[in-house]
Amino acid sequence: MFDLALANLLSPVVLSFVLGLGAALARSDLSVPEAVAKAMSLYLLFAIGFKGGVSVADHGVDGTLGLALLGGVVLSAALPLVAFGILRAVSGLDRTAAAAVAAHYGSISIVTFVAGTAILDSRGIVFEGYMVAVAAAMEAPAILTALWLVARKSEATQSQGRGELLHEVLLNGSIVLLIGAFAIGWITGPAGLAQIDSFIVAPFTGVLCLFLLDMGLVAGRGMRQGRGVLDKGALAFGLVMPLIGATAGLGVGLLLGMSAGGIALFMVLAASASYIAVPAAMRVALPQVNPAIYLTLSLAVTFPFNLTIGLPLYVTLAEALTGG
Repeated sequence: MFDLALANLLSPVVLSFVLGLGAALARSDLSVPEAVAKAMSLYLLFAIGFKGGVSVADHGVDGTLGLALLGGVVLSAALPLVAFGILRAVSGLDRTAAAAVAAHYGSISIVTFVAGTAILDSRGIVFEGYMVAVAAAMEAPAILTALWLVARKSEATQSQGRGELLHEVLLNGSIVLLIGAFAIGWITGPAGLAQIDSFIVAPFTGVLCLFLLDMGLVAGRGMRQGRGVLDKGALAFGLVMPLIGATAGLGVGLLLGMSAGGIALFMVLAASASYIAVPAAMRVALPQVNPAIYLTLSLAVTFPFNLTIGLPLYVTLAEALTGG
């Protein structure tokens, strides 16, 4: 595990994130244009979705796919309940703010997922291609659980912006692109991949490096702006909750009899925290909650932890427990 952690920490991907983080904390004027960052995000989503679809087309679909989707949905719906209980016990967040934060920890970070697949690819560890579909399925249930937690106290929140929220959850751009690219890859198969191989395979790691440079800049700014917003209990939660989620993902992966790579990715998904889809939904559904609370925790605390410590740990445990 130490060797893998060291290799991950010294990889171009992680060092790019560290560069951005350090630049932001040092108040450098380094920045990535918003249009460029958006383009890189679209590229990564399309590439990972397409390659996942090709993998499914190449290896076929079995009963494990349906069970994996079900397991992902259950995890996404259940983890916010755990997160909410912990937050209410250890932090000073009120019920609504705790529910908003909890939603982020039931949903997933697609960038953490992409970084996890990059580590597996670099080590030659195979994984089930349909994990891309599982990632997409785990975006929305957590949001519904969080709204239920709030609605238990306030009926008004049930109807507030319902149409807008439904649109955010079901037609979120990242989900549409991820599922659409997955479908294209599934339909076209290896022949389709061969046609655009030079576009989505060779440049992938380089684009990921630049994207994580931008994520480091965003995280560093969040750390500066979020000072005083979170107490020590909430900050500790941001480090402990990923381990709880990863343990749950490990259990589901083992129960389904998945490969070491598939189990590792299930752990990555369950351990990550959303900072794209869920914040957009929370701004509509719970506008009274300060966005700095959940963005600082998910992006400036949990994301760096997973990137530097969590990913090597999850891969090592998955390999050790499966003999991979």
